[in-house]
Amino acid sequence: MARSARIISFILPMHVMNRGNNKQPLFTCLEEKLYFLSLLHKMKALNGVHIYHYCLMDNHIHLIVRLERDGDLSRFLKQVFLAYYCLFRNKHEYVGHLFQGRFKGIIIDTEGYLIQCGKYIELNPVRAKIVTHPEDFQFSSYRYYAQGLYDSLITPNPSFMGLAKDEAGRQAAYRRLFIDEGMISAERLRKQLYLGSDVFIKRMETEFGVKNVSLKRGRPRKEAGK
Repeated sequence: MARSARIISFILPMHVMNRGNNKQPLFTCLEEKLYFLSLLHKMKALNGVHIYHYCLMDNHIHLIVRLERDGDLSRFLKQVFLAYYCLFRNKHEYVGHLFQGRFKGIIIDTEGYLIQCGKYIELNPVRAKIVTHPEDFQFSSYRYYAQGLYDSLITPNPSFMGLAKDEAGRQAAYRRLFIDEGMISAERLRKQLYLGSDVFIKRMETEFGVKNVSLKRGRPRKEAGK
């Protein structure tokens, strides 16, 4: 079956998601998640990728990334997934596909949506009832933004930098965001290619020539700027 169009932006941030094949676990222990984080850290600089937010669940992963002009998102993810698969295969004598096909990517409007998308992925462990509060989950970017915990994997979300004049103020403002019940729906992230205002979505549809909710099938779209 032909693949659907691939949309990648070299200017705007993207929400990237992938899960275990048939929703099976990707991670079975602490050490495997630590190894996956080390791969993200190693490969991001090699491929011109900045990571704003992340969350590693047991059977799926979320990243919010932005590419440098000469960055390569597909190569970055391929390198990370392949290296992790080799570890997982050897450790568990695993045979078959570990990840569920290609990654899902959504282009994000920076005006009002970027930090909300970060909030959505950092609340994954709470929605899954793994923890009661997002700060109790080790493998997400929440504690970097809400508590100032150092994390060399992260490039600060520019929307976070605009929350207040100093670091303490920004952290307090970020924590307040998680008290508000308003949040992007899972449905929007699952079905859409662009996340933003109506004006933003229309602009993206025009620029890439692909509707926001598209059922078209065809050859992979050439990455913009390539």
